[in-house]
Amino acid sequence: MSGHSKWATIKHKKAATDAKRGRAFTKVIREITIAARVGGGDPGTNPRLRSAIAAAKNENMPNDNVERAIQRGTGQLEGEQFEEVNFEGYGPGGVGMSLQVVTSNRNRVVSEIRHMMGRHGGNLAETGAVGWMFSRKGQILVAKEKAEEDEMLGIVLDAGAEDLRDDGGAWEVLTPPESFEAVREALTKAGVAPDSAEVAWVPQNYIKLSGTPASQMVKLMETLEEHDDIQHVYANFDIDEKEMAVLTE
Repeated sequence: MSGHSKWATIKHKKAATDAKRGRAFTKVIREITIAARVGGGDPGTNPRLRSAIAAAKNENMPNDNVERAIQRGTGQLEGEQFEEVNFEGYGPGGVGMSLQVVTSNRNRVVSEIRHMMGRHGGNLAETGAVGWMFSRKGQILVAKEKAEEDEMLGIVLDAGAEDLRDDGGAWEVLTPPESFEAVREALTKAGVAPDSAEVAWVPQNYIKLSGTPASQMVKLMETLEEHDDIQHVYANFDIDEKEMAVLTE
């Protein structure tokens, strides 16, 4: 079982408040802008942009917002200039962490991340220190009440998925990056809407946490993900489902 995918499921359920919804919009808009800047404004030829637009639809973002973000990325509209930066570090209990950041001020965000991690039992590390712990994969989460295991297997394996995992309250589907869109579309066409879907950095192994380190880890994840400049936080921790539920109440 993956602590990170449990975390993603809980985060999805808690994301209904206006403040968190606004923060989700900010992060998706930045991802669309960066994707359009790097790969062009045509989602038909830019897989990263297609995924970002799909994430925007999952958040019920108005089409006008999406179009403006694309135009800022391609330079058709003026806007704040962002750069994409990746950071690595360690959390409580030696958990490996990979942070994807989109920021207009690298020096400021480095200082802020270092402070947040230090407050919750973590620290930044040199580039490459933990990157080897993660593999690039499509990760799709589906609430268990939406489909039985046999149905899920039939849909995702035929579409190119490599694994289906039971992650407590959700099914976790892992795909090669190149099969991600096909698997997501197969689920949608079958009427099984994913709760979250992204091409993510998925841990190869997990560190089990409980007690104080588990509490510190959850607080660290919450603090980092509340920062507007931090797009994604990937970490190889696992916390028992019941303990995770208590810690995230």
